[in-house]
Amino acid sequence: MTDARLAVPVGLGWVVVMVLIGLPSAGAVGFGVATVSALGALGVVVLERRGRSRTGAPVGLRAGSLVVPALLVSAALGAAVGVAAGSREPAPVRDALALGERLEVVIVLEQTVAGAATGELEDGAGWRGASVDGRLERVTDRDGVTYAVSVPVRLLGVEAQGRWPLGLRLEGAVRLIPVEPGDDRVALARVLSELQPVRGAPPLLGATDALRDRFLDLMQPFAGDGAALLPGLAIGDTSAVSDELDAAMKRSALSHLTAVSGANCAIVVGLVLGVGALLRWPRPVRIGVALAALGGFVLLVTPEPSVVRAAVMAAVVLLALASGRPAQGLPVLAVAVFGILVLDPWIARSYGFVLSVLATAALLVLAGPLAERLRSVMPAGLALWIAVPLAAQLVCQPVLILLAPEVPLMGVLANVLAAPAAPVATILGMIACLLAPLVPPLATVVAAVAWLPSAWIAGIATVASSLPGAVLPWPEGGLGAVLLAVLTTVGLLVVGVPARLGSARLRRRLALSGAVLLVVVAGATAGAHALALLQRPAEWRIAQCDVGQGDALLVRHGGQVALIDTGRDAALLQRCLDTLGIQRVDLLVLTHFDDDHVGAVEVVHGMAERVLVGPTGRPADEAVVEGLVAAGATVHEVAAGEVGALGGYTWRVLAPPDHRGVEPGNDASIVLEWRPGPQCAGCPSLLTLGDVGAAGQRALLGAVHPVDAITVAHHGAADQEAELYARASPAVALIGVGADNGYGHPTPEALDAVVASGALTARSDLHGLVLLAPGEQPGSWLVWTERGVAGEHARGGARPGG
Repeated sequence: MTDARLAVPVGLGWVVVMVLIGLPSAGAVGFGVATVSALGALGVVVLERRGRSRTGAPVGLRAGSLVVPALLVSAALGAAVGVAAGSREPAPVRDALALGERLEVVIVLEQTVAGAATGELEDGAGWRGASVDGRLERVTDRDGVTYAVSVPVRLLGVEAQGRWPLGLRLEGAVRLIPVEPGDDRVALARVLSELQPVRGAPPLLGATDALRDRFLDLMQPFAGDGAALLPGLAIGDTSAVSDELDAAMKRSALSHLTAVSGANCAIVVGLVLGVGALLRWPRPVRIGVALAALGGFVLLVTPEPSVVRAAVMAAVVLLALASGRPAQGLPVLAVAVFGILVLDPWIARSYGFVLSVLATAALLVLAGPLAERLRSVMPAGLALWIAVPLAAQLVCQPVLILLAPEVPLMGVLANVLAAPAAPVATILGMIACLLAPLVPPLATVVAAVAWLPSAWIAGIATVASSLPGAVLPWPEGGLGAVLLAVLTTVGLLVVGVPARLGSARLRRRLALSGAVLLVVVAGATAGAHALALLQRPAEWRIAQCDVGQGDALLVRHGGQVALIDTGRDAALLQRCLDTLGIQRVDLLVLTHFDDDHVGAVEVVHGMAERVLVGPTGRPADEAVVEGLVAAGATVHEVAAGEVGALGGYTWRVLAPPDHRGVEPGNDASIVLEWRPGPQCAGCPSLLTLGDVGAAGQRALLGAVHPVDAITVAHHGAADQEAELYARASPAVALIGVGADNGYGHPTPEALDAVVASGALTARSDLHGLVLLAPGEQPGSWLVWTERGVAGEHARGGARPGG
C-alpha cells in the first residue's frame, strides 16, 4: 500500500507555495503563513494532550494525523518564501526596476549559450544574440555605489562567439524589466552594452561544458534526425533538434525523452553501483562515488528543474541506503520536493519541475494498479510496458493542456514503440559523450550504434505526429486542464484504478457521465473550430501567420501572393501556407536576416519567384540569398524609393535609406507601404515595419501616412516611437509574437503606443491566424481571428476594423 503520510502534507505545502509566490508581497505573507501554521500545529498538539489527560483517549485530531505534518510543512515553506523573497529583490535592484535605470552589473551565466545553437534573437535595443538565464552577482547604481547581490534574471540579447560556458562571469550595462509575480526570474535584463567576460567559468563547470562541446562535435559527421536527437536523449542538449522534429516530438508525446529526468539519474547511479559491486567496493565507498558521479552528471546536463528534482531524489535514496533503511518511492519523492522548495520556492511553478514530479508520482502510484487491470486482457509484461507511459501521460496531460490545448491521441502508442530504444540510446549516448575526449575513435563507434535507436525514436515521432487524428483539440487554459483532470479521474475510477469504487451500478453511472462530458467538451471544441473555419473569409487580403516568436505576413489580391518574412519555425509556416492554400509566392520580402524572420525560408524554396532583400552582412545572410537563387528565385536588394505592384496593390519601399554605409540589422529592415488601387476595392492599406527601432522609426516620420493596418515593429519590443503610430493612425495593429518568448513581448511601451493610436490589437500568441478581408459595406473590412477576439487584451479602448 502506498505510504502517503508525508506526500499529502508536502503536496498541500506545494500548493501554498504556488499561491504565495504569485503575490506582490510574497515575503510578508509567507512569514505570516509560517507563523499562523506553526501556532496552529502547536494548538493541535496542546488540544490533543489535554484531551488525553482528561479522558484518557485522544481527541479527534491526533498529532500523528496529517493535520500537524501539513501545518508544519506549510510553516517551513512559508518561512522559506519569506526568506527567499527578501534576497530576490535587494534595494538597488528594486529601485532599478521601479525607475527603469541603467545598471552596471556582473552576471554569472546559469545557462550555456551559443549563437549558432540557440538561434539569433534580438532585444528591444537591437542587440543580436541569445536569451539565457543568469544571476546578478554585483550591481552598481547611478551614484557609483556597488552592491553584492544574488538575483536570478533572464538576459536578453547576449552576443556570443561560440559557446559561453556555465558559470562564466560577464560585465556590462543592462536595464531591468519587471516580470509577473511568481516568475522564477526576478526581472528581464536587456543588454545595453556588449557584455565582456571578466572571469572564466570554474574549472569543473568549464570541463563539463567542454565535454558537451566534444560530444556535439562528435555527432557532426552523422546525418538525419537521429544525430540531432541523440545529444538530447543522452545529456538533454536539444540545440541540434530542428523545429519540425521538436514539434513532432511534442505532438507524439515523446518530448519527455529529451528532458533529463529520473531515468537518466537512475542510469548513472546504477552504473556506478554496479561497477562498485563488481570491484567489491565497500558500501560507503560505492555510495560516495555514486553521489559524486550524480553531481558531475547534473553539471554536465545543466541543473534544470527536472534534473534537480531527479538528482535530489536519487541522493535521498542513496543516503537512505547508506543508513541501512529502505527508501520507499513516494516518501522519497516527497522529501525531494520539500527540500527543493525550501531551497528555491520560486521553482514551484516551473512547468519542467511540475511535470517531472507528476510523472514520477504517476509511475510510483498509478503504473502498478494500471498494469494490474491490464493484465486481465493481456500478458503481464505487455501490460506493464503499456501502463508506464499511460500512467505518466494521464497524470501530466492536464498540465500540458496549459502549454498546448490538444491531447496527443497517439502518445501512448508512440511511447510504447519508443520504450525499448530510449534506454539503449541514452546509455550508449552517455558512454560516447564520456569517451569523446579520451578515445575519440571508440566514441565514434559507440555513437554510431546509439544513432540507430535514436533515429528509430525520431522516425516514430515523425510518423505518429503526421497520422490523421494525431491530436484532439481541447479547451485551453485552466478550464481545459480541470476538465481533462476530471475526465481522467472518472475514467480511472470506472475501470477500478486505483481500487474498485462502489457497485457496478455506480460505475456505470460514472461511465455514462464521463462519456457525456467527453462528448460535450470534445464536440464543443471541435464544433467551435469547425465553425471558425466556416466563418473564415475566403476573400482575405492580409494574413498574419502564427509562427511563434517571429514574423510571417501574407498579402494577396488578383491571384498573386506576397510573403513578408518567414519566421523561424518551418512547421508552423508550412501549416499556415497549407491552411490558406498557398502554393506559390509571387513576391517574397525578407525585411532583414535575423533567424526569427528568415529561419524558415527553405519552406518557400521553389515557391518564391521574386525576392526583395536589404543589406547583407554575415556569411549566414549570404547563404540565405544563395539558397533562394539556387532554388530558382530572382533576388533584388532594394532601398527607399523603389516601387512595385502585386495584383491590385502598389507597394513602396520607405527604408532602408538609399545610400552606402547602412549597417545590416534591425534599423536596416525593409519598411513597405502597401496601397490598394482602384481595382482592389475594399482592400486595407498596410505598413510593415520589420524590426525597425525607435531611431529608425523617427527617421520615417516624414514618409508615413495613415493606413488601415500596421505591423508593430520588433514583435512589440519596448524600442518604439509613439509618434509614428499616431501618424499612421491604423485601425488594426498586427503583432507577430510567441506565447512564451522570454522577452516580455509585447511590452507595455509598445501596447501603449498602439492603443494611443486608436488601433485594435491582433496578436498571434493570443489570436493565432489573423485575416483581414473586405467587409459587406463599401470601404469597410473585417478582422477574423483563429481564436479569441482581436483587441480584447489591448489596453484602453480600440476601434473596430470595419
